[in-house]
Amino acid sequence: MRAVRFSEYGGPEVLRLADVPLPEPGEGQVRVAVRVAGVNPVDWKIRSGLFGGALERPRGLGQELAGVVDAVGPGVELSVGDEVFGWAIGGAYAEYALAGTVLPKPPGMSWQDAASLPVTGEAAVRGLRELAVVPPDVLLVHGASGAVGSLATQLAVHRGITVIGTASEQALSYVESLGATAVRYGPGLVERVRAVTPKVNAVFDTAGRGALADSVELTGSADRVLTIADPDAESHGVRFSGEATQTIEVLRELANTHEAGDLRIQHARSYRLDEVAEALRLSETGHARGKITIEVA
Repeated sequence: MRAVRFSEYGGPEVLRLADVPLPEPGEGQVRVAVRVAGVNPVDWKIRSGLFGGALERPRGLGQELAGVVDAVGPGVELSVGDEVFGWAIGGAYAEYALAGTVLPKPPGMSWQDAASLPVTGEAAVRGLRELAVVPPDVLLVHGASGAVGSLATQLAVHRGITVIGTASEQALSYVESLGATAVRYGPGLVERVRAVTPKVNAVFDTAGRGALADSVELTGSADRVLTIADPDAESHGVRFSGEATQTIEVLRELANTHEAGDLRIQHARSYRLDEVAEALRLSETGHARGKITIEVA
């Protein structure tokens, strides 16, 4: 089968499309014939060596996939032919990939949407869970037009939470379309938010644009602010959430919200499997304006 591999850290040029053996599913695993794989910033960060670790052999990339079950390991209730989405094991940028945590794909969900949900959707669900926001709370989402921020905004609105979302001037109308009140980020943020509401119960920072001090001022407590993007969290007494929880329950919540029509995904561009290097180049710019995906089949 064809799969993207790299043997050394570096830029996009270290990636190659190789012929590799078909992987065999182990206990609790399935092999998936990949239709679409999702691209995330963590992929180019791994490729560039930001997380370190020796490369003892060529390794794959890509954490989320959508496709058709091709083989089933022991202890799995799924069947060959089932359409699924979830997290890949060993790399989703391949014609076939192993997976341990997958859920049947709802019939009305596109392959592109399914491959776009696991990583960013998990981060959105996790942020809302850790902040424990409930109606009638007012939640401020930084980066509400981004991949994680837009999903967090929609999930919160679906739960009946009032959302204020920060974004650039160009993205304000998009944030409004998600059901939030949009506010431009940047200097004067506190005043603009207070012009909308006198009270913010919690802040979810998905952008990392240096808004933590303003966030603490708006909530009155660093305990009510959570970031997944700002490395200065500790200096502000703010929690940094970085550990993913890959569970069926997370996938099920995403699938149910999508089926209810309350989860819309903005897609940027799709690439072929032999164009993964270009896809990661776009991801690394931070200006994709939506989810990047890899069309495998």
